Amino acid sequence: MEDQAVCCYRHPQRETGISCTRCERPICPECMISASVGFQCPECVSGRASAGSGASAAGPPPRAAQPRTLAGGTMASDPRLITKILVAINIAVWLAALSAGDRLVNDLDLVGRAYDPGTVQIVGVAEGQWWRLVTSVFLHQQLMHIAFNMLSLWWIGGPLEAALGRIRFIVLYMLSGLGGSALSYLLAAQNQPSLGASGAIFGLLGATAVLMRRLNYDMRPVIALLALNLLFTFTWSGIAWQAHVGGLVAGTVVAYGMVHAPREKRALVQRGTCVLVLLAIVAMVWIRTVQLTG
Repeated sequence: MEDQAVCCYRHPQRETGISCTRCERPICPECMISASVGFQCPECVSGRASAGSGASAAGPPPRAAQPRTLAGGTMASDPRLITKILVAINIAVWLAALSAGDRLVNDLDLVGRAYDPGTVQIVGVAEGQWWRLVTSVFLHQQLMHIAFNMLSLWWIGGPLEAALGRIRFIVLYMLSGLGGSALSYLLAAQNQPSLGASGAIFGLLGATAVLMRRLNYDMRPVIALLALNLLFTFTWSGIAWQAHVGGLVAGTVVAYGMVHAPREKRALVQRGTCVLVLLAIVAMVWIRTVQLTG
């Protein structure tokens, strides 16, 4: 079972939550050798060294030649590339919104307004503008809003991207953002605007808690940070709590499926978890659309 104690493969009596980033075998602190990302076991390090020096004609085994992240993703030379791209996209959209003014914000927000002579009509997802579920995740207006979100994305996103791999990280980010948009669309008032990367950030925060629990790290810092952010969410005015909660739940579920998937069925469990979260998002959007248009 997944909750059973995992012991170091070289010291079976020692429990551990750390795995070699190359062969994924569990290793204890005595066997951990620092690498560019994470830790490696002595055999993988010595195998790589032997291959590089030409001492072994056969070289390291194929598995050791293809290092993987904890979630099974391919390890990259730049473990923050997707994080950098996401920060750049958010800043670019913010600058575009500053230049274009309220018109662009109105087109990208979860809720928009169509101005007819003498009337103002609410428009959005219910009117077939599905892109708003995505564009609102990358839209900011106030400087403090984007500054706080981008600092959080840079701080939390980098380690998660390194632990999950690029593809899994971008899936986690997008499903968290969509989860926040969907819950806000479902529960918030029809005319309540919702914009910003906060839902996706909360998803990354939930994923960080899952990852730290998986590695048996001290949970107190991330729990305190999560509690503080939830306190702000429900006590400060002008915050769409639905987006925060939706992103947190989506990110936590996706991350759990990614890091706890058994190795022999990893792809199936990870993809199945993401599909289930996506189906839940689609269901929320469909239910709300029927309520507003039925």
